Amino acid sequence: MINFVLNDKRVTAEPGMTILQAAEMNGVDIPHLCYLEGCSDITSCRICVVEVVGARNLVPSCSTPVAEDMVVYSHSDAVVSARKDLLELMLADHIGDCKPPCHQACPANTECQRYVRLIAKGNYQEALELNKEVNPFPASIGRVCPHPCEEACRRQLVEEPISIASLKRFVADIDLNSGNVFLPEMKPATGKKVAVIGGGPGGLTAAFFLAKDGHQVVVFEAMPKAGGMLRYGIPEYRLPKAVLDQEISVIEKMGVEIKCNIRIGQDVQFTDLREDYDAVYVAIGAWASSPMRCQGENLEGVIGGIDFLEKVATQNPVQLGKKVAVVGGGNTAMDACRTAVRMGAEEVYLLYRRTRSEMPAEEIEIIEAEEEGVIFKYLVAPTEILGADGKVKQIKLQKMELGEPDASGRRKPVPIPGAEEIIDVDNVIAAIGQQVVPTGLDELELTKWNTIQADKNTFATNLPGVFAGGDGTNEGPGIAIQAIGDATKAAPFITRYLNGEEISYQKPFWVKRDDLTSEDFLDREKKYRSHMKHLSPEERKTNFKEIGFGFTEEDAKKEAARCLECGCEKVFDCELLQYSNEYQVDGRLYHTEKKPTPIDYTNEMYVSDHNKCIMCRKCVKMCSELQCTNAIGFSQRSSEIHVSPPFDQTLDTSRCVSCGNCVNVCPVGALLPKDNNHFLFNTTRKVQTTCAYCGVGCQFNFLVSGNKITGVEPVKGPANDGLLCVKGRFAYNFIDHPDRLTKPLLKKDGQFVEISWDEAYQTIIDKITEIKGKYGPDVFGGLSSSRTTNEDNYMVQKFMRGIIGTNNVDNCARV
Repeated sequence: MINFVLNDKRVTAEPGMTILQAAEMNGVDIPHLCYLEGCSDITSCRICVVEVVGARNLVPSCSTPVAEDMVVYSHSDAVVSARKDLLELMLADHIGDCKPPCHQACPANTECQRYVRLIAKGNYQEALELNKEVNPFPASIGRVCPHPCEEACRRQLVEEPISIASLKRFVADIDLNSGNVFLPEMKPATGKKVAVIGGGPGGLTAAFFLAKDGHQVVVFEAMPKAGGMLRYGIPEYRLPKAVLDQEISVIEKMGVEIKCNIRIGQDVQFTDLREDYDAVYVAIGAWASSPMRCQGENLEGVIGGIDFLEKVATQNPVQLGKKVAVVGGGNTAMDACRTAVRMGAEEVYLLYRRTRSEMPAEEIEIIEAEEEGVIFKYLVAPTEILGADGKVKQIKLQKMELGEPDASGRRKPVPIPGAEEIIDVDNVIAAIGQQVVPTGLDELELTKWNTIQADKNTFATNLPGVFAGGDGTNEGPGIAIQAIGDATKAAPFITRYLNGEEISYQKPFWVKRDDLTSEDFLDREKKYRSHMKHLSPEERKTNFKEIGFGFTEEDAKKEAARCLECGCEKVFDCELLQYSNEYQVDGRLYHTEKKPTPIDYTNEMYVSDHNKCIMCRKCVKMCSELQCTNAIGFSQRSSEIHVSPPFDQTLDTSRCVSCGNCVNVCPVGALLPKDNNHFLFNTTRKVQTTCAYCGVGCQFNFLVSGNKITGVEPVKGPANDGLLCVKGRFAYNFIDHPDRLTKPLLKKDGQFVEISWDEAYQTIIDKITEIKGKYGPDVFGGLSSSRTTNEDNYMVQKFMRGIIGTNNVDNCARV
């Protein structure tokens, strides 16, 4: 054995070992991207460099042999700096998206691409469970979310974005209507208690994930029922409360206790909660309507948008006249004016100080409001509400024009001198914003907006053990999925705090593309969005019935199949991404003029994407040195060198045998299976088995999620040395094929018909008996593979000799 020093510790290694192999033998992980066991030690990535005392420069550990008394440092400052720089250089040439733009745009980081693709394949339960990994309210959010994911969807560069929210609702409704609603797996009880202040979408989401982590959770809600703005701020016609109640009931089934009609500072003190519970999550929301700051807004008949919707939701009396003016341009304003229509108002005005194109409300909300008769007046701002006998009679409007863009990027409305208008109204509903009222939370540090100051990454407040998120924090109100996203991200930090762990945050690094235009998708066939059926304007104007009926299964699968699948399917096990995050790269330090090249889809089993290739050589080594196929190598076009089959062939026309061993060793997403189920499902375990396609006995792992096989990876065994053929690697999909036989078939009158297993067994017995009686037992023969066990062989022998009556048995057959 060779003795040397590794990171100030004296260790040993076998003669002939490289520093990389010796480090691995001694439990020290050195990053590497080009090393492949059993192949030549040509160094290309150099990520494995280490510091050897006495050497002039850093040396690659994958090709440098260990020597007696050598002193090696695997993670010195110089080594870490060099690796970071090498990674930055690789990323300069690495073109692609780690995560799709829809995922990055979602405040809860929903795996949109994955669940949409699962729906396209008919895996609805898996799509639902994937949603619930970040959002316990997919049915509710699928109905009401303004879906920033769709605004980021690249399908709009072809024609229209994917209906991501409606697809979310589709799988969630299947679950709620199944009679067996999905309950997540719960961790063992920790004995820790957490108080959640606020039973809205943010507070209930925090409760959901904290309960999953095994904590005892109690939610304190000021209103008569939980649900927050989902219940009291969104009308029934958009979100039926029966749907919301079903989703809340799941959280209660998980053991979460919800105490309603409890106000902090009045019914319970904040200091008492801090003493009685191990941690507190504050999600109080924003329940006060912002004032218009114009004369006359205290007159009878003037009401805030949130107050108006809350009164309607709680069935408290609201006196509405024939003419109603709603001030604002967001979704709350749309809800208010459309609710006023349903309550019998004859004229409903929507007053907005900018033009329609600047309105923040969803386009569909604007269209449906117009269909229901709402009168839109643009470029007007209220200056005074006029009244008589203390009641609203008129509203005076200042006409505006658009000037220069403001801080939000929208053109700022500027008054037109002397241009005014007065309209007769009986009510004015102010829907221009919401404010936070942090009553009873005096110990918490507040911002200049009177919201709770919380760390934007860890959600920790100025008080130990107290965390906060949602509308009541930092910049104030957002959309429901943002409050849900805050809670989803906060829950792990709360659990870390409860476990006594350090609370820290490191921003994850992703590679993303922002250079794509419609020109890049000219080859795509135009397939427009599926549109769900809904009530006509005449049917919906006089009631609060839900407008949309949801997707049919046919429409949902058709819509989901439109997804461009932008994100990289290697994202969960990409070594380049793993190292980039470990070494906290920036990814923008270097820039090259590498131009994107078309992705090669010609191979039946996998795809090749040169844009993501980092020239590590592992696929070439595998193909030429281990597989001995020589189907791929290094080619050069102009000044660019890339990996491809020789003579500019495609994979399909080269010597490639589609074994997929190059796919297995690719450390990035340059080579991927065409149907990568492993990416779609959350693989939780590996099951080692023997390939049954022939008698060689190759070993591999089934990648298993629940009861589904999602992929195959080779295992180094005596028969295959870590390699597989095309069948062993790719031909497993028949297991879940919809046409796979699940019951025995028997041909009767020329047609195969299903029969019972008892009838099948009896048919086999009768046929054996018939042949045996006619030709004798020696027409039969029994074969068993050389890979079978002694017990298997013994069973075959006993059956053939005892039941059939023949000695025609071969227990070492190569079958």
